[in-house]
Amino acid sequence: MSTWYEQGVFYHMYPLGMTGAPKQNTEDTVTNRFEQLDQWIPHIRELGCNAIYIGPLFESSSHGYDTRDYKLVDRRLGDNESFETFVSACHDSGIRVVVDGVFNHTGREFFAFKDIQEKRESSPYKDWYRGVNFGGGSPMGDSFGYEAWQGHYELPCLNLWNPQVREYLFEVIQFWVDAFDIDGIRLDCANVLDFGFMKELRARTSPMKPDFWLMGEVIHGDYARWVNDEMLHSVTNYELHKSIYSGHNDHNFFEIAHNVRRLEAIANRLYTFVDNHDEDRIASKLKLPAHLFPVYTLLFTLPGIPSIYYGGEWGVEGRRTSNCDDGLRPAIDIADSDKLHCELTDFITKLAHIHTGNPEFHAGRYQELLLTNRQYAFARFSPEGAAVVTVVNNDDEAAVLSVPLPAKAVSAVDLMSGDPVPVKDHKLEVQIRGNYGIVVKIMEE
Repeated sequence: MSTWYEQGVFYHMYPLGMTGAPKQNTEDTVTNRFEQLDQWIPHIRELGCNAIYIGPLFESSSHGYDTRDYKLVDRRLGDNESFETFVSACHDSGIRVVVDGVFNHTGREFFAFKDIQEKRESSPYKDWYRGVNFGGGSPMGDSFGYEAWQGHYELPCLNLWNPQVREYLFEVIQFWVDAFDIDGIRLDCANVLDFGFMKELRARTSPMKPDFWLMGEVIHGDYARWVNDEMLHSVTNYELHKSIYSGHNDHNFFEIAHNVRRLEAIANRLYTFVDNHDEDRIASKLKLPAHLFPVYTLLFTLPGIPSIYYGGEWGVEGRRTSNCDDGLRPAIDIADSDKLHCELTDFITKLAHIHTGNPEFHAGRYQELLLTNRQYAFARFSPEGAAVVTVVNNDDEAAVLSVPLPAKAVSAVDLMSGDPVPVKDHKLEVQIRGNYGIVVKIMEE
C-alpha cells in the first residue's frame, strides 16, 4: 500500500502573496486572511489535488523567511485559531497540509537574536547562531558579527550543531503537529542544513504522526545524499524542472529523458514542479505557450510527486527581477477563477485526476518506449504489472507514431478523451496533435 505522499498531487500556496498581504509586518493587530484562503479549498479539491504545501507561515518581519516567532502564525494572515480552522477544513476535504520549516536562519527580531543584541557575551543564546564574534560589528550596525544566509544580514544563521537549538526546533515541530495537525514539513534551504540535524529530525518526527513527511529544498547536488531512509523522504527536483522547460524550448526531449534515467533510482520520491515561488512562471519561461500542454502532461506522468503552483492552472505569467520576487507571487481572488478558467485548466484537472486514480503513477516503474527530439513515449507500471503509456509531442505539426508496447495488449483507451487507441502487432498506433500530450491505459491479454 503506497503512502499518502506517494499518491500525492500537491497545490503550492504562497499565502502572503496570494492574499495581497502587506510586504512589511508593522501592524499590532491580526488580519484574518485565512478567510480568503479557506475559499480556495473547494477549487483545490476539484482540480484534483489531495495535498497542499503552504508557506511561509511563521510570524515574520517581511517576506516570511525572516522568522520572529516559530509558534505564531503570521499576523498578516491570521491567528493560530484561523490556521487551525484552515487545516481542519483541508482534512475534511481529503487534503493533507505541509508547511514551510525555516530552520536554517531566523529574522533579527527573533527572541534569541534580540537577547544577544542586548546582553552580548552574557546572553545564554550567544551560541545559538553561527560565527558570533564580539570582536567586531555587523553591516547592520550590531556590536558583534555573525554568519548570515548568502550574505543577507537580516537572516542570521542558526547554529544547528548546538543541541539546545536542535531541541528547540524539534519542540517547535511537535507544537505544530499538536496544535494544527500538520502532515509534513518542507525544509527551507535543506541543501545547506547540517546532515546530522536532518538525521535526528527524521528520527524525532517519525513518531509524531504516522507518515509524517519531510521534503527538502535542494537545487543542486546528488539528491540521494538527502533522500534516503535515514534523512528526508523527498527533495525538490530542480533538475527535472530545468530539463522540462529547456527540453521544450530547444525541441530536445533527449534532455528530459536523460534526466529521468539519471535519477531513476529515486525519481519516484522527488517533489516535481514546473514553477514555484522562487522561479519564473512556466508560462513565461516557455517560448511557445502551446507547450504548456505537453509540459503538464510530463509533470503528472513522469516519476515523482507533482505540484501545481497557484495560478499555474490558469497559465498565469510572471517573472522575477534582480531584486524582487513579487511578480511570481501575485494576489489572486479565487472569486475571479471563472474569468481565469481556460482550456489548460480543464487539461490539468484531467491529468490530476488521472494521476490520483491510477496506481501506475504512485511510485510505479518507468520504461522509455520511444524518443526523438520532438516526440517522447514512456510507460508507468502498477505493482501488479498494469501499464499506462504517456505520449507527448512538442512539434507544431501532428505526429503519427507507432509506439512499441511493453506487454501484449488487446486494446487501449485514451484516458484524457475516453476514445479507443488502435493497437496493432503489440504497438500503439497513435495520432497526436501538435504541442499536446495523451495518456493511454493498456488492456493486456
